[in-house]
Amino acid sequence: MENPKTTTTGEKTTQSQIFISWLATFILVLIVLSGVTVLIIWPVLNPKRLVFTVEDTSFQYFQISNDNLNASFNFTVQSQNPNSRIAIYYDSIHFKVIYQDQALGVGVMGPLFQPKDEKTRFYLNTTTNNRPIGLPRWASNDLKVQQKKYGKIKVDLEIYGKIRFKVGVWKSSHRTLIVFCPSVWIDFYEVKSFHKSNCNVQRL
Repeated sequence: MENPKTTTTGEKTTQSQIFISWLATFILVLIVLSGVTVLIIWPVLNPKRLVFTVEDTSFQYFQISNDNLNASFNFTVQSQNPNSRIAIYYDSIHFKVIYQDQALGVGVMGPLFQPKDEKTRFYLNTTTNNRPIGLPRWASNDLKVQQKKYGKIKVDLEIYGKIRFKVGVWKSSHRTLIVFCPSVWIDFYEVKSFHKSNCNVQRL
C-alpha cells in the first residue's frame, strides 16, 4: 500500500513564490497596458488647452483703516473647454487676489463638472469676514490713492485647481491646474461695460 503524498514546507514556499510572481507579472502587464492605452488615446483625442477669461468684477465692501484691509471681492471667470470629446471634473478650486505680490484675499469654490465643448462660469468670492488683512504701509497708501484718484484698483487673480479629464467611462488621475489672470480692474463705481481680462494657463 502506497503512502499518501505529503506537501513539504519547501513545496509550499515554492507554490507561494510562483503565485506571488504570477500576481506581480499580472499587475505589471495591467500597468503597461493602461500606459499604452493612454499613450494611444491621448494623441488621438488631441486635447486642446482650456481658455480662461475674467468676465466681470465687483466688490461688496472695501475699507482700509490703520493699514488693515476689510474687503470682499467678486469675480466672474469663464472657462472654455474647446475639446469635443473630453469633459472635465474640477474637484477643487482655490483662488487668490493679489496686489503687487501682496495678498488681498483668498477663497475656495466647491466641485464642478464641465461638459465637453462648453463654456462654464465660475463665481468667485473672497471676503475677510471682519478679520482684516494687515497690509504693508506702501500697499495701504497705494490702494487708498487708487481708490480716491481713479475710482478703481488693478489686481491679479491666481487660480489653482485639481482636475480630472473624462472620456467616455475613462477618467484620468488628478492633474494640477494653475491659471494667472493679470491686470484685472475692480471699479468702485458702477460701470456700464467691463473689458474682460484674458488669463494664462500656466500648468495643466
